[in-house]
Amino acid sequence: MKVVSTDKAPAAIGPYSQAIEVGNMVFLSGQIPLDPATGTLVSGTIQEETTQVLNNLEAVLAAAGCTFSNVVRTTIFLTDLGDFAAVNAVYGERFAPHAPARATVQVAALPRGSRVEIDAIAAK
Repeated sequence: MKVVSTDKAPAAIGPYSQAIEVGNMVFLSGQIPLDPATGTLVSGTIQEETTQVLNNLEAVLAAAGCTFSNVVRTTIFLTDLGDFAAVNAVYGERFAPHAPARATVQVAALPRGSRVEIDAIAAK
């Protein structure tokens, strides 16, 4: 088991790792739209927030020697399923043409008041 870490994504805000690599699998913790340079939540449209979340995931993937094409599963957590179409549009651009398995769920709340969080599993 190997801990994956990068300063190009937000530091963990609790007792967890940005990602853990086990064999050829990389398990990425959920990312919210935190700016890694400032540690503050990116506020704006749901599209802007989703873009930051995906930027954060991309940085952790890179630290593990992976890209979005290595991702085999994601989970999207939304505080409002009404944002699904907008989030899906941004998500689809980043994962084209590769589309991993995915679940999307509505939750009551996310850390720091975020509206979107995404986690991922990648295979090398």
